Amino acid sequence: MPRTSPLDGLRFAFGTLTVFPVRVTRWDREAARGGMLCAPLAGLAVGAAAAAVGLVLLFLGAGGPLAAVATVAVPAALTRGLHLDGLADTADGLGSGKPAEDALRIMKQSDIGPFGVITLVLALLAQVAALAQAYDASWARGACAAVVSATVARLALTLAARAGVPAARPEGLGAAVAGVVPVRGALLAGVAVTGAAAAVAAVSGPYEVARTALAVLLSLAAAEALLRHCTRRFGGITGDVFGGLAETAATTALVVLSLG
Repeated sequence: MPRTSPLDGLRFAFGTLTVFPVRVTRWDREAARGGMLCAPLAGLAVGAAAAAVGLVLLFLGAGGPLAAVATVAVPAALTRGLHLDGLADTADGLGSGKPAEDALRIMKQSDIGPFGVITLVLALLAQVAALAQAYDASWARGACAAVVSATVARLALTLAARAGVPAARPEGLGAAVAGVVPVRGALLAGVAVTGAAAAVAAVSGPYEVARTALAVLLSLAAAEALLRHCTRRFGGITGDVFGGLAETAATTALVVLSLG
């Protein structure tokens, strides 16, 4: 097997987690490990694009709510809505109350049930409302919230792909990345992203540093709680669960960053 290079990991991360024109040249476990460790970088790119669109609208005279809607729309477009779809499917599977095999079958269906619709609407409303609040406070705070939330959303995927977390199915993205990241690597990624987010917020003072670090930690805690629940209910993770984790982490981070 050819030796894995850092570019293989970057290609895997951007090729599977975004619509950026990146060709995945390897689909083995080594490339998947590098890809999941690079997932926050894909989130950083998505968040930067979202913040840029929101800021352009603000500078053109649009208000915070419209800028917030556009900022939320960009990550959805850059992922083809896969994370939002995963959130809805996960909600339908959990809300069905059925055994794991039946719940997984419900999640694979192309339609969205009532639990998925309700969860999707509430999550998007929370994201837009939180970003509007952040933009109203200042353009810098809104842009920071967009970047941090998108980055931590993909960091949640890195942590979910750590060793010891099984796949619920023998096929699909969940099976391809389940357990590929060493626990130490996942923790180091978490520390690096938290530290980087806090460092960026340092230009706005110590209060912003504390709030940003808290937003990252609480979003990861929310994603971890969902991960554990899904692992118990479904027997492991799936691609849909990964989408649900990303949206849960992003929404939590935006809500925390909008407060105070």
